[in-house]
Amino acid sequence: MCTRPPPAARWGAALAVAGGAAVAAWAWWARARDRACQRSRTAPPAADQGQGHGKQILVLGLDGAGKTSVLQALATNRGKRSVTPTEGFNAICINTEETQMEFLEIGGSESLRSYWKMYLPRVLLLIYVVDSADHARLPVAKQLLHQLIQSNSTLPVVVLANKQDLEGAYCITDIHDALALSDIGDKRKMFLIGTHVAEDGSEISSGMKDAKELIAQLILETQ
Repeated sequence: MCTRPPPAARWGAALAVAGGAAVAAWAWWARARDRACQRSRTAPPAADQGQGHGKQILVLGLDGAGKTSVLQALATNRGKRSVTPTEGFNAICINTEETQMEFLEIGGSESLRSYWKMYLPRVLLLIYVVDSADHARLPVAKQLLHQLIQSNSTLPVVVLANKQDLEGAYCITDIHDALALSDIGDKRKMFLIGTHVAEDGSEISSGMKDAKELIAQLILETQ
């Protein structure tokens, strides 16, 4: 049975904006993204796909939410939980039969959150990963998410309620309430999917498969 989280505490987060740093970081991602796409491409695109353009997807969430593990699982279709936090940026490219998806993960530590908002105008989709078992920090995750998207009422958002396999993890309905997703409004496409990444390298869960299919579909709809 799912347990209800306590009322959200009040949190504030001031996101510093440093223009020069944002430009440098974006240039770094452009180079890393190109290398990542080349490494991950296992076969040439179909002849009828043409050259196409990369579809940038931003992956955010608090440190320890499992962002890197989720991306690795989406890329390999196998579960392999990572315990090493992302200290900066992580670029990865995933190809499907229909499209090429370029992901940028930014670390979730407090020192890196100042970069989050800088990238939103440049991406087509936001993936926000939360640790469903980290009850104490759900109010922080909520506050940061609402701050991120308040300036863009149309950016599609996919929230991944990760670590659903852990004891004490809040279920989907409780994560929905804890993040106050109903308050975000109905002008954007908003999705909430429960996920987890196994430690034994087994095939990804049905939730992860659903997330991958949904992300690919949302990117295709932007064309």
